[in-house]
Amino acid sequence: MVPNAKHAWLIGMLLAGLLAAGPGYCLPPLQPLIDATPAGGVLRPPPGTYAGPAVITQPITLDGAGAVTVDGGGHGTVLSVRANGTIVRGLRLTNSGFTHDGVDAGLLLEANDVLIENNVFDDVLFGIHLKQANRNTLRGNRITSKPVELSLRGDGIRLWYSRFNTIEGNTITAARDLIFANSADNRIVANTIRDGRYGMQFVFSPRNAVERNILTHNGTGIAVLYSEGVSIRANQILHTLGAAGAALVFKDSSQVAVEDNEVLHCAVGLEANAPVHAENLLYVRRNRFAHNVTGMYFYGEKGGHIIHDNRFEKNFVQVAVSSFHTARDNDWRGNYWDDYEGFDRDHNGIGDTPHEFYAYADRIWMEFPMATFFRNSPGFELLDFLERLAPFSPPQLILRDPMPRMR
Repeated sequence: MVPNAKHAWLIGMLLAGLLAAGPGYCLPPLQPLIDATPAGGVLRPPPGTYAGPAVITQPITLDGAGAVTVDGGGHGTVLSVRANGTIVRGLRLTNSGFTHDGVDAGLLLEANDVLIENNVFDDVLFGIHLKQANRNTLRGNRITSKPVELSLRGDGIRLWYSRFNTIEGNTITAARDLIFANSADNRIVANTIRDGRYGMQFVFSPRNAVERNILTHNGTGIAVLYSEGVSIRANQILHTLGAAGAALVFKDSSQVAVEDNEVLHCAVGLEANAPVHAENLLYVRRNRFAHNVTGMYFYGEKGGHIIHDNRFEKNFVQVAVSSFHTARDNDWRGNYWDDYEGFDRDHNGIGDTPHEFYAYADRIWMEFPMATFFRNSPGFELLDFLERLAPFSPPQLILRDPMPRMR
C-alpha cells in the first residue's frame, strides 16, 4: 500500500526533526515505518536513504522500488527478517558492521517462505545470511562484500542448517564464498559468481542441485566435502587459477553427479580423493575439460569413479595422480582425448585401440610435488622426450579408455 495516514504522520515528524537539526543531521530510521505497517501490508518508503539496523517481525512486503537505501551505519546487520512469508525487494542495503564473529550482514534471514529479490548489497561484510531458514527464494540480487583483502571478506550468501531454498539469478562479486553448512536439498540456479575464494562450498550438505551457474576468476570453483547426492550440471567454471585450487573439488562425498559442465582455463579441472567406501563414487559424464593445466587429479586413488563421454582438449596434462597411485581402476569409457593416437578404420566414431596414458618424466612431479615448478622447463621437456624415446624404466600406466571417441 502507499503510505497511509500513520505513515504520513511519521514521515512528517521525521522530516521536521531533520530540518530542525540542520546540516549535521542523522539519517531517518527505517524501523518506525516497519513497525507502523500492519501484518500483510505493503511498505513503500519514499525514495531516499534510511538508517538501519532494522528488524521485520511480522509478515509484510517491503518494496524500495530501486530508490530506497538502508544504511547500517557500520554496526551489526543492516536488515533482519524474522517473520515467515515476508517479501523484501528493490532495496539497497549497505554499510554493515565488520565483525565475523557476529556475522554482520546485509540481510539476516531467520524465517521461512520469504522472497528476497532484486536488491543490491554493497559494503556489507556478509551478503545474505540464512540461519535455520527453509523454503525461501533469493532471486536477482547483486552482492559485493567489503573492499578488503579476500581472506577478510565475508560470504556472499551463507546458509546454516537451511533447507529447500532456491538461490537463482544472483550476481556475487568480490565476496569470500557461497557456503552451505549442514544445509540440504537446496537449488542453486543461474547465478554468476566471480572474484571470490570459493565459488561454492558444501560441507555436510547433501542433495543440493547446482545448475547453469557461471563461476569465473575464483580461487576454487565448487568444493563438495562430506556431502552425498549433490548434482552439478550444466555450469561454466572458468579461469580458476588459484595455486591450491581447482574448478571442482570432492572429498569423501558419495553419489555425486557431475554432468554437462564446461571447465575452461583452470589450474585443475577436477580433483577428488579415493572413495573411502564402495558407494562413494563420482559420476562424471559429458563434461568438457579444456585448456587447463591439469584436466583431472586423483589422490589416494583406489578406483571406482564413473568417467564417461567427457571431452579432454588442450590440457597441459590430461590426468595426474598422487605419488605411487594410478587412475586406471576408474571406469573410463567413451571419452574424447585430443591426444589419442589411434585410428577409426570402421568409421563407427570409436577408436580401434584403447587410449592409454602413461607417465614418463611426469612421474617425477607426481611423486615429488615440489618438482612441479620445473614441469615446463626445457630440461624437464628434454628428459620427458628421452623417456618416451628410450625409457630408462617401464612407464606407469595412469589410465586406459577402451572406447575413446574420435570426435
